[in-house]
Amino acid sequence: MHVVAAILKDAAGRVLLAQRPPGKHLAGQWEFAGGKLEPGEGRLQGLVREIEEELGVTVQAAHPWIWLPWRYGDRSLQLDVWMVDSWQGLPRGREGQAIAWRDPASMDPGLMAGADRMVLRRLQLPPRYLITSAEAAPQDRPRIERQLREWLAGGQSLIQLRLPLWSVAQIRALAAELLPVARSVGASLLLNADVEGARMLGAGTGVQLRSSQLAQWSQRPLPWGQRVGASCHDVDELAAAVALDVDFATLSPVRATASHPGVPGMGWERFAEQVAAAAVPVYALGGVGPDDGARAAEAGAQGVAGIRAFVDRGD
Repeated sequence: MHVVAAILKDAAGRVLLAQRPPGKHLAGQWEFAGGKLEPGEGRLQGLVREIEEELGVTVQAAHPWIWLPWRYGDRSLQLDVWMVDSWQGLPRGREGQAIAWRDPASMDPGLMAGADRMVLRRLQLPPRYLITSAEAAPQDRPRIERQLREWLAGGQSLIQLRLPLWSVAQIRALAAELLPVARSVGASLLLNADVEGARMLGAGTGVQLRSSQLAQWSQRPLPWGQRVGASCHDVDELAAAVALDVDFATLSPVRATASHPGVPGMGWERFAEQVAAAAVPVYALGGVGPDDGARAAEAGAQGVAGIRAFVDRGD
């Protein structure tokens, strides 16, 4: 089933959401306005019709944004999401549904319908995911802390503390020290594989699950207010990440890396194929850097994740 959906933004950056009315599938959950294409109907044609029927506004200009495969039980759909650049009219719920303008950053994903929740995450997540150097030793803490503070001050909002040479206690202590800053700027500090540490530290922290951990959990390991990422290397791991309702995944390696000599990268073409089949925002990782942002976007990625290239440039 081909479903089109629209992102309408106001001048404050809020997005328009509609609540599924009683008696309908997913009643009470919030979604982006849209609906099924009719037989023989073009994508933009269907979008214009649906938005007029649901909201009473005329779409004047729009462009395709993301394509999302999703399944509700035995119902499978392809969610075709468009950014509406301009429209005419005052939105109102013409089918008896409640509507509301909401800030994507503060919207609770748990209130959204499943497929729309993934769309919301795409709006919430930044284009860069920074990861600390795995080579840093505990005695490097002053340098690492200084670097992390610089990243936070520079607007980086998604950072993983991947420090395999440190003890769990040392990493948790570093995160606790930086938490007031992270919370003040709305950033998330993700602990590598340490679910219990993220639970203990609470808001402002999250976890990056290793691929080996994906089978250990039957449901999302942290509440919606804390980010959960998954480290993936193929379509099967991406599917497992989706089943856990993670916020995003990394897919690697895109290119060969110095940290894994002899391991070939999958290349951008294969990366794009796997991202297209994944119903989760994906960051490109492995041999990529800040200059690869546009190429990653072309491949359907949320953005780029990096260690060496970002640290070396000071980004």
